[in-house]
Amino acid sequence: MKESKNIFNFSNSTKIENWQVVNDEVMGGMSMGLIQINPEGNGVFSGHVSLDNNGGFCLIRHDLERIEVDNYSSFEIRLKGDGKKYQFRCKSSDHQRHSYIYTFDPGKIWTTITIPFEKMEPYFRGDTLKMPNYHGDFLAQVAFLIGNNKDENFNLEIDYITIK
Repeated sequence: MKESKNIFNFSNSTKIENWQVVNDEVMGGMSMGLIQINPEGNGVFSGHVSLDNNGGFCLIRHDLERIEVDNYSSFEIRLKGDGKKYQFRCKSSDHQRHSYIYTFDPGKIWTTITIPFEKMEPYFRGDTLKMPNYHGDFLAQVAFLIGNNKDENFNLEIDYITIK
């Protein structure tokens, strides 16, 4: 195994336009999420999830130049939550329709979570797929999603994402 590799590190000089916001409005929903950099230089994914109009999720994603990750076995993410559940997602290519998903609750204090590749399950539009979990050959996208089937405000602070 190689040493850890930085995937994304938030800072006061982060180009936030490298992250794309996708709210449930793509399906008629009314949720509103956004990504910003706070004065401490952390990424902040925040907003409100609404169940109105069959809505119920907010997502931020970052597309990468496709990289080989077969010498690594897990993601390491430093973040601080708000007591709600989130999903960390990844894709192996930019043409891949499904995502590999890991659900977590980081709590309300700064913590570092480790997500083994083999624990990331394949999903498409909320449905699990009958195929192997993420095998960690290539990485082309990382994302965070909140969608807990309830109206709620949310706030997730992110410091960095690495692979180990």
